[in-house]
Amino acid sequence: MARPLNKLTDTECKAVSKPGRHGDGGGLYLDVKSTGAKSWVYLWTTNIVKDGKSARRFKEMGLGAYPAVKLATARKLAAEHREAVAHGRDPIAERRKETEPTFGECVEKFLGSMESQWRNTKHRAQWRMTLTEYAASIADMKVSTITTDDVLKALNPIWQSKPETASRLRGRIERVLTFAKGKGWRSGENPATWRGHLDGVLPVRNKLTRGHHKAMRYVDVPHFVQRLRGLDAMSARALEFLILTAARSGEVLEATWNEFSLEAGLWIVPADRMKAGKEHRVPLSKPALAIVKALKEVRISDYVFPGHIKDRPLSNMAFAKLMERMKVDDVTPHGFRSAFRDWVGDATAFPRDVAEQALAHRVGDATERAYRRGDALEKRRKLMDAWASYCTVVRSGNVVKLESKKSA
Repeated sequence: MARPLNKLTDTECKAVSKPGRHGDGGGLYLDVKSTGAKSWVYLWTTNIVKDGKSARRFKEMGLGAYPAVKLATARKLAAEHREAVAHGRDPIAERRKETEPTFGECVEKFLGSMESQWRNTKHRAQWRMTLTEYAASIADMKVSTITTDDVLKALNPIWQSKPETASRLRGRIERVLTFAKGKGWRSGENPATWRGHLDGVLPVRNKLTRGHHKAMRYVDVPHFVQRLRGLDAMSARALEFLILTAARSGEVLEATWNEFSLEAGLWIVPADRMKAGKEHRVPLSKPALAIVKALKEVRISDYVFPGHIKDRPLSNMAFAKLMERMKVDDVTPHGFRSAFRDWVGDATAFPRDVAEQALAHRVGDATERAYRRGDALEKRRKLMDAWASYCTVVRSGNVVKLESKKSA
């Protein structure tokens, strides 16, 4: 016969003063001390095996002080613990588990767990950016509550317009939720699984394009740089610096002051921030150096191009938003590297390998690289000075072909 529940009333809980445990039913007791202090206790029995013999043993756990924890709250907690016991679980052991995080908190825990496996901070930053920018709709949700519909709300806005980003986002959400399941924070199927799940829900994506970033014609770059210089925005300074150095977005956005030698006119990007995993020295032209020097005078962060969040750089979305405001929607920041390369090949006589080294590309085969100990820094300095001169002067008519000086 089931034991009666809800035997106590709020009035009785307030009035009772006799020391001892006063039962509400179902294992819930109001424990009254001789001092008058009151608290809630949940008791249950469990089987233990000792010396080959099975025996019943009482276990108890506190549910909080009364009246801070009201009667209704205590009953709810007791019901949850009764269900756990009925399924063979230990409420005390479950409470000892790490508190279930939100998805945003789980992302940080996952990234922390992967720190020793990932080669560089750039990879970690890309994961955080993707999950922060595009999965904001689920950031504040407890990981155990995220469903397929929630995942779709994050994916649908970019599924067709940004197919490659959407594909990465889905995979990264899946990884984070798998991590959450392993930590005991959620159970059941992963709502971000592709095969046999989302592949039957989402429409066929536009074909992924890899390696072809929309680029501005190099003849249009000087006018674009002139427009950037007319804007009073940190993102405009960062994008101009990106163009002048032919660097990648991540390299520029995450640049820190300790990477710069302003006296030598040099930016040294450490290996762990480079795609090829090799340190890259970037000679700074006068216009590029001027940007950095001006920002140093008003330095507020370790990052050269700080964002709105304290101690964080500009977001990866800063360039996209800037170009959207400028109504330039057919170009990507990475495409300026292509514009630079086209300019070198079409309008100058600088050697191909110097241009490739300026882009931090591998030059030659393994044998050739083994014998190539230098990085052609001074040749590249002449090249970047010429590129800066081209970018910062608006010309009309035909492009003037630049000649590199022959060196011994």
